[in-house]
Amino acid sequence: MRIAMSQLVSGTDPKRNLLAIGEYAARAAAEGAEIVVFPEAAMARFGIPLGPVAEPLDGPWADGVRDIAKHTGLLVVAGMFTPAEDDRVSNTLLITGRGVDTHYDKLHLFDAFGFAESDTVAPGNRTVVAEVDGVHVGFATCYDIRFPELFRRLADEGAQVIVVPASWGAGPGKREQWELLVRARALDSTSWVVACGQADPESVGTRPATSAPTGIGHSLVVSPLGEIRAGLGAAPELLTVDLDLSEVEEARRAVPVLANRRL
Repeated sequence: MRIAMSQLVSGTDPKRNLLAIGEYAARAAAEGAEIVVFPEAAMARFGIPLGPVAEPLDGPWADGVRDIAKHTGLLVVAGMFTPAEDDRVSNTLLITGRGVDTHYDKLHLFDAFGFAESDTVAPGNRTVVAEVDGVHVGFATCYDIRFPELFRRLADEGAQVIVVPASWGAGPGKREQWELLVRARALDSTSWVVACGQADPESVGTRPATSAPTGIGHSLVVSPLGEIRAGLGAAPELLTVDLDLSEVEEARRAVPVLANRRL
């Protein structure tokens, strides 16, 4: 499977961000990708009121992503915000294209490091694994990476690849934690982990006046045995990587942590 990570800097205007998604998706298709992954909050960055930008899954922004998927022939994974029932929003991954149209609402909300995502975002209530061209792909979002049980469950549900869009918060040691956690979750699940984050806004000369997590870049592709196979720096960039799915079965035979669990 060939998969592209589109590490970009989202702004505050969903229409402009949708244009950027279309441009990056076209580049990914030209490089032969089957899936293109955009970060969490690709619709609009954190640090602004989310209610006014949230749209339903059948709204114009999501339909715009579907049009991009149709015209490029890709499965597109992009973070957006959808209305929730309690005047909050859901932090949603739209997953569309190549015969798939589903979504994942972030389960674990970032109530840490002095930030309270749950003030404005409602948690999801289900895991999602989609079949893409015969490959089972699971989905998680940003802070989910700190919860190994989710990644084991996705593997139990058949995931061979787990895609993790993120908008990682900056701070001392946070980049090191990001890398450590992505590698650990690959080992926990013996799956490929494709972790695509928002690029660092400072890499393009902007510094949003917010304490919200707006991204540090450093997207990673990690093998089922925890090896970093590809990665990016802080700036916006497109990276296309080939995943050898046979490595999943090889890893699960060599280190059968899923089969050996007793709890």
